[in-house]
Amino acid sequence: MSSVAVQKAPSAAGATDAERGSRPPLRRRIALVPTITLLLGALYCLLPVAWVVIASTKSGSELFSTFTFLPGTGFTQNLSDLNAYRDGIYWQWMANSALYAVLGALLSTCVSALSGYALATYRFRGRETMFNVLMAGVLMPPIILAIPQYLLMAQADLTDSYWSVLLPQILSPYGVYLARIYAAAAVPSDVVEAGRMDGASEWRIFTRIALPMMIPGMVTVFLFQFVAVWNNFLLPYIMLSDDERFPITLGLFTLLEQGANTPALYTLVITGAFLAVIPLVALFLVIQRFWSLDLLSGAVKS
Repeated sequence: MSSVAVQKAPSAAGATDAERGSRPPLRRRIALVPTITLLLGALYCLLPVAWVVIASTKSGSELFSTFTFLPGTGFTQNLSDLNAYRDGIYWQWMANSALYAVLGALLSTCVSALSGYALATYRFRGRETMFNVLMAGVLMPPIILAIPQYLLMAQADLTDSYWSVLLPQILSPYGVYLARIYAAAAVPSDVVEAGRMDGASEWRIFTRIALPMMIPGMVTVFLFQFVAVWNNFLLPYIMLSDDERFPITLGLFTLLEQGANTPALYTLVITGAFLAVIPLVALFLVIQRFWSLDLLSGAVKS
């Protein structure tokens, strides 16, 4: 009986080892959780984009009568109708958005770079207080600031103008925060001191030494600000009344409101929304090569 028991024991152990070998290790199964979570998040974000792309190919009759993710045959006609709507005012809205986003993001990036570099490099009284006030601006919802900004623009007689949308976008508290963090990590104090010892002015040190080191971070600030201005709806909605100055977000909103009484305009709204996404994707593909994970990628190497 003992020999039988001895023979059964190894076989049971072998079966256990085989079962363990057939199962993935616990650590590997736990590591799959973040991957699955990211895939679900990507699916959640990409499904609406896929719907807009497919729906823009459908005619008015196909939009509500065919399967959701089945492509249609009306994309060319939708483009033609969108181009003909009010003598092509859609492209005026696109041009306005490009003006607001490009100019606003450039000015905001310049202000953020200067402010972030100054806060990271110089030591002066009230520096931390000023930075904390800026951080409070990051936490402030835009809807709280919209009415005071409108009142300020009304006092300066700038409402219903391009400046009323551009000026409030120049100072970005989040952009200043990113610029300070990046400047503190990417611009060594020894390099700044070496420039001062060589007799360079503070402006020359910033433009010729610090700014090249900060380029990857400033590209990120530009992208964030461009996307924020391009997608901004509340500020133009409050500031503007002339639809020829509307950005694409506000223009599509007016089309959607009219679509409640004219269902044929729904296809124009969807096609316009699809076209409005293309510049953002193109911008990301163009400037992503300027990004670098190395914080000192722009530093002068010995």
